[in-house]
Amino acid sequence: MGGKLSKPRLRVATYNVHGCVGMDRQRSEARIAEVIAEMQVDVVGLQELDFSRKRSAGIDQAGAIAEQLGWHRYFHAAMEQSDGHYGHAILSRHPLALRRAECLPGPAPFFCREQRAAVAIDVQTDLGAVYLINTHLGLGRRERRLQGEALASADWLAGSNGAPVILLGDFNTVPGSPTHRLLSRELRDVRRLVRPTRALRTYPTRFPVLAVDHIFVNAALEPVTALVHRTALSRFASDHFPLVSELKASDAPDLNAA
Repeated sequence: MGGKLSKPRLRVATYNVHGCVGMDRQRSEARIAEVIAEMQVDVVGLQELDFSRKRSAGIDQAGAIAEQLGWHRYFHAAMEQSDGHYGHAILSRHPLALRRAECLPGPAPFFCREQRAAVAIDVQTDLGAVYLINTHLGLGRRERRLQGEALASADWLAGSNGAPVILLGDFNTVPGSPTHRLLSRELRDVRRLVRPTRALRTYPTRFPVLAVDHIFVNAALEPVTALVHRTALSRFASDHFPLVSELKASDAPDLNAA
């Protein structure tokens, strides 16, 4: 008699790539693609990418990374610059279908006038359809609170249509902060669901002291692992380490969860 079939798994990551400029001050989309390949993930949310900007040689960074990997991609411009666009992307081995992509509320502080946004995608995976949101929140406390409230609202989360939900990105805030607590009331931080729980600090790569990159899931998903991808390559490819989590379908999902 054969053994039990293992349940399908989905391996996801969030990675702030810093415009593909590494700690050696060299820009390399190929190096970022190599880090993603190292992680052996199925889907990754990337933050801080350029599209057609002079400082990045006018290329589509998300497109270049996806092409090297042979993956699907969707890029959303959080800001339009005079020479192109700046924003974030979702890259996946699996087909993607855009659900929504838009700016988030909140007045940007004087020291960082960056517009913030989120992009939500339906991903067709081995677990079935997964509703994934990638974002990059602001540096101001009030700005982040308003952005967190928006993402934790039914306006965003109801879009899952009962599917498993993943919210990931660079939230510019640490576990236990007001914005993190707000999001944790609606979704669950994978750091707190794996045993033993760990800090999993992702920033900066030279000496990581802050856990600002997060992966949240709803009750339909259960993390099997959560880890920071620290290798010789990832230490220099960006100023953030990627955060990775392997997920499976929950044995008893809460049908009332977002």
